[in-house]
Amino acid sequence: MGITKTDRFTEQQNKLAILAKALGHPARIAIIEYLLKVDTCICGDIVNELPLAQPTVSQHLKELKNAGLIKGNFEGNSICYCINESGFEKIKGFFQNISNHLDKNKKQCC
Repeated sequence: MGITKTDRFTEQQNKLAILAKALGHPARIAIIEYLLKVDTCICGDIVNELPLAQPTVSQHLKELKNAGLIKGNFEGNSICYCINESGFEKIKGFFQNISNHLDKNKKQCC
């Protein structure tokens, strides 16, 4: 979507789209799954888990961090990554609204 079109949508819609886009790659899903399993780790740990080069993993981590889905804190010369719960709360709320609507309005369409 072009930058000029985003102003036609609500701030919440734009924020959710950024979160969804960040999750739109299987490597990023794998990173999230790994962080859920280990709680915290450094980039090198993720590189050892995934079939990707370190620069590629770093780029995926950057996208996830920019979207607010993970956090990174410096520990010595490395950055320690973990899940950013507030980012996932936004996604959870979006899907909970859909689920609630579907539960209340069970009807056939089309």
